[in-house]
Amino acid sequence: MSAQNTLAELNQHRLPTIAIPDSYDICITPDLEGAVFSGQEKISLSIQRPLSQVVLNAAELVISEAILTDASGTKLTGTVSLDAVSERATISFDGTAGVGQWDLCLKFTGILNNKLRGFYRSSYKTSQGKDELIATTKFEPCDARRAFPCFDEPAFKASFSISLVIADDLSAVSNARLVKETALPGNKKLLEFAPTIKMSTYLVAYIVGKLEASEPVTANGTEIRVWATPGKKHLTSFALEAAKFSLEYFAGYFEQPYPGDKLDLVAIPDFASGAMENFGCITFRETALLVDKSSASHAELERVAEVVAHENAHMWFGDFVTMSWWNGLWLNEAFATFMAAKCLHAFKPEWKFWEGFNVQRAVAMRVDGLHSTRSIEFPVNNPEEARGMFDVLTYEKGCAVLRMLELFLGEENFRQGIVGYLDKHAFANADTHDLWDAIEQATDPFSAKVTVTEMMNTWIFQAGYPVVSVSESAVSGAITLSQRPFKFLSQDKSDALVLWHIPVSIRAQVDGGTVEKTVCLSKASETIYLGENVGAVVVNAGGNGFFRVEYEDSLKARIVGSLSALSASERFNFVSDLWATVLAGNTPLCQYLKDVERLAATEDDSNVFTVILGSLHYLRRIVSQTEAVREALVSLARRIVLPALSRLGWDSQQGETPQAGQLRGSLVSILGIIGDKQVHAQAAKLFERHLEGSATIDANLLPALVDALSANGDEQRYRQFCQLKGSAATPQEEQRYLFALAAFRDEGLIKETLGKALDGSVRTQDAPFLLRSLLMNPAAARLSWEFVKANWPEMVKAFPMSGLSRMCEGVTALADVALAEDVRNFFSQHKVQGGEKAVAQYLETLRIAVEFSKREKTELEGQLASA
Repeated sequence: MSAQNTLAELNQHRLPTIAIPDSYDICITPDLEGAVFSGQEKISLSIQRPLSQVVLNAAELVISEAILTDASGTKLTGTVSLDAVSERATISFDGTAGVGQWDLCLKFTGILNNKLRGFYRSSYKTSQGKDELIATTKFEPCDARRAFPCFDEPAFKASFSISLVIADDLSAVSNARLVKETALPGNKKLLEFAPTIKMSTYLVAYIVGKLEASEPVTANGTEIRVWATPGKKHLTSFALEAAKFSLEYFAGYFEQPYPGDKLDLVAIPDFASGAMENFGCITFRETALLVDKSSASHAELERVAEVVAHENAHMWFGDFVTMSWWNGLWLNEAFATFMAAKCLHAFKPEWKFWEGFNVQRAVAMRVDGLHSTRSIEFPVNNPEEARGMFDVLTYEKGCAVLRMLELFLGEENFRQGIVGYLDKHAFANADTHDLWDAIEQATDPFSAKVTVTEMMNTWIFQAGYPVVSVSESAVSGAITLSQRPFKFLSQDKSDALVLWHIPVSIRAQVDGGTVEKTVCLSKASETIYLGENVGAVVVNAGGNGFFRVEYEDSLKARIVGSLSALSASERFNFVSDLWATVLAGNTPLCQYLKDVERLAATEDDSNVFTVILGSLHYLRRIVSQTEAVREALVSLARRIVLPALSRLGWDSQQGETPQAGQLRGSLVSILGIIGDKQVHAQAAKLFERHLEGSATIDANLLPALVDALSANGDEQRYRQFCQLKGSAATPQEEQRYLFALAAFRDEGLIKETLGKALDGSVRTQDAPFLLRSLLMNPAAARLSWEFVKANWPEMVKAFPMSGLSRMCEGVTALADVALAEDVRNFFSQHKVQGGEKAVAQYLETLRIAVEFSKREKTELEGQLASA
């Protein structure tokens, strides 16, 4: 008996390995109007030892027939028992099947649900206002079992031949190319698709509805199409451009051609996540695929390109080679995030994507600085725990530590290791140690005298991250580096015993010029010689390390005195680390504000300003909502923001960088949201000219105008935004006006928006995020929290599981002692299925905000009043 089988028999959520699927032949007949489907399948099994039962996964299905046959004609009839808790079907046969090849034939029925998982219904309105339905799939992590009985674990890879019986006026796409279409009686047709590569069940896909395809583009001989609901083909060109580039880029990087026979990218009106990497048939939320290049902001274009590249990277990392179990999800998602960043850096160098990734890495560090964080690779025992793995620790932290390793080893050494890993595990499964083994085989031993496995295990299997303290050494020409875990809240003594192998890049001014050095800090403290007469020292030079840096006062003074000599990424980390120490209570807020006001006077990097403006938004949620305090906060924001806005101006300049347009929009947005009357007046004037068509507003500025007008808007403006949402020409425009409704401050309008979240007028993919935005609006926070509590059962029933968890993030803004206690009590009695770890992190983040408010609010409001 294998170790895996022993584990499976002990864990009701893991299948035994006695029967192994080799291939599936599946035919599905959906009834879109009736919201049901029927199906039949043949699973070719390799039976490892004699059995009289087969156990596989099934949920929300009725299996009406089960027959097991072998090549000799032996036929065994099965009786099916379904366990709703373990989501397993046990089929007991009227005889014993011997070792060898058998075919399991099943007939079943199921429901087309409205929960955006499994096989579900989506809908849209035509240009004539008619409602149309789509039947589509979303199986990751464990929902293929809701569409057909299967061995629904990543390690049970097989080939899938999909057939669909559908109405003859509908279209359908699946993982592989269409090989045969047959007319059937009753205005039906049978579509048969080619067999797929050997892959996991969660990657199977089929979509049925009135869909239109773009003209194909070809990448290395592979045809790529974008599918959407009718009337949206004109929004597909940019995604096609990004898909073609990324598919060719990855084939070259991995030295492995795309293993499919075509690639379809399908925009789904209702979709729980951003996208899903179904092999050869990637499904997307519309905002992540369809975009008008001529009117989209830089952020909107970048999102489409990044998501397309991320999903295309999965065709190799995740689909071609797949993690053995969900604890290794990071092998899929961190690598896809990392490879998308590398691809976009090549696709649009002017975007400076790696500099933009600083913002994503900082989000991961905020979560990873909590006691309630987890390691990147984390034990997973059931489907709910698997769903909780899709977070910034898996994606962004995973990407960041891969980037850190790549730069430490050298990009070509790293790439060769990846090539070897994919080649060795092609069409199979792998674990984390397999990746490190491949990279080590491709990498020369390096001076740190530590293996890749030893180094990376401290980052992958250890929660949190370090802060590196830098001090002048008693040794002439040297500095001392020491490490300890970083936490926002007070630490246990045991935390101090945790160490990482940290690749630390150093740049310093010494006699003779600039010295650059990279060391691996693996001890609690080490002394590093740099050269005589050490001047300014930059630790984490280049800004790519997943750790914070804390300088002693004399070294910090030298940094502050030479900020202009730092790269944009280094300045970003300096400000981000400084703000983190404020939240942790180690740096006074007043000192931070002085430092950033000085920095902002000359700063022009949009990512650096992301930290600064984020801290102003944080203060906005902390301070009292009186008119006097709001006016004083506006004055503070103007001192910090206006120098940069004055340099940029309100109008875009010919030849300016994408980052300049982004920054202009961010600066106008913060001033408008906080309540700057001059900015609001200018925003209103420009917006009306935009609607009249008398002025062309830069695409990066338009969202900021909407921000300013909604945060200070009246009922007339609210009705206008509702109308503009309904007539939006692109998915991005529709989202812009939808979420603007959450920013209004009038109590009646807030209540109306809350009602929209549950009355069916907002898609369930969007409603949880609308509520999160309302919770984060200081004027709406209390009303919104009462609404959430009162309507919790309905939300649990209506919202996708992932959406419910994301909605709860809004409670992190309820930084009031009494409110925070109420939030804690509520979640102690109301669990979020699959989101338990995320909710624990939200509650700790809320505690940090409350402690910050206790510590800083009174003094801050006093300083604002006297300024």
